[in-house]
Amino acid sequence: MAWKTLDDMDLAGKRVLTRVDINVPVEDGRVTDATRITRIVPTVQDILAKGGTPILLAHFGRPKGKYVPDMSLRVTLPALEEALGRPVTFIEKPSRDQIDALPMDTVVLIENTRFTEMEEKNDPMMANFLASLGDVYCNDAFSAAHRAHASTEGVAHLLPSCAGRLMAEELSALDAALGNPVRPVVAVVGGAKVSTKLDLLGNLVGKVDHLVIGGGMANTFLAAQGVDVGKSLCEHDLAETAREILAKAGAAGCEIILPRDIVVAREFKAGAENETLPPDACPADAMILDAGPATVAYIEEVLKSAKTLIWNGPLGAFEIAPFDAATNAAARAAAALTKAGSLTSVAGGGDTVAALNQAGVAGDFTYISTAGGAFLEWMEGKTLPGVAALG
Repeated sequence: MAWKTLDDMDLAGKRVLTRVDINVPVEDGRVTDATRITRIVPTVQDILAKGGTPILLAHFGRPKGKYVPDMSLRVTLPALEEALGRPVTFIEKPSRDQIDALPMDTVVLIENTRFTEMEEKNDPMMANFLASLGDVYCNDAFSAAHRAHASTEGVAHLLPSCAGRLMAEELSALDAALGNPVRPVVAVVGGAKVSTKLDLLGNLVGKVDHLVIGGGMANTFLAAQGVDVGKSLCEHDLAETAREILAKAGAAGCEIILPRDIVVAREFKAGAENETLPPDACPADAMILDAGPATVAYIEEVLKSAKTLIWNGPLGAFEIAPFDAATNAAARAAAALTKAGSLTSVAGGGDTVAALNQAGVAGDFTYISTAGGAFLEWMEGKTLPGVAALG
């Protein structure tokens, strides 16, 4: 799908409605992680350089259509001004007259779009109101692109629209990973439950050459093959679904990679006594909490011959050592191959980013998506309303 970028737009003298994601963590009235704020800087600077006025639209938290003082975007102003190196004008109740009275080189931040229920309902009145504030619409919030809201989808149909730098970068990276990838393609999908990633697995088996299944999800697949997984997290009611996915993968020529050895423990706590066993040897009173070294070694071999990697979810209970070992080792192997130039690696999802940061390799992957739900839905092959509206 083709979409316009800032390079395609004449922004001189234009007020540019710019949808961004600055839904950042805050403690005691201070932003504790400004990553999402720093990532919008190139788009804002680009609009200014082209002679436009960036008018930032964003949501913050889930106020459910009501004014909630603790969810005002005002709290982001210091971090936003620091990242941009310039003052930002905050407007609670905007009007076009207010905006037109400002110098062109002003950066404007509008109050939380979710302070009215019309936003999440994608109400045409709200979309029209937002459109009245600007001349051009720029969406730089891929992480909110799976939401058909007034500020992400509705307004895009009412103004000349384009993707911001971060949005374009994200779409290009994902297209390279799934849309038109260099083969062989490996996907790593982990996490606790198969039920949350059924659509993802179903889509991937028809698109990738190797699919690594890890975390609690792997237990469900092992159980579906008749393996006793003891007290492990397992969705036994999805055994038939797991078998269907395995059959679909076989028909598509996709290799499913399940744990070749398992790390088990009787307690889920840091430093718990554990042992590495064959997959079919989990004691009845134990839990599978990680994949073992033989599994990691095989994943590393597969990655050496791969050209593209898509990663979503950890291979084990990475939050607690030593059950982070498989995730850390596989991530470091992928990072090394990426640095060597033999692998294009794209990763996304909250747990994934946390796991790669913990392994110390997030900066070595080709692209790390900060989007959660939008990244997952893109991998599932679904149309994202906020992206489709730019076409």
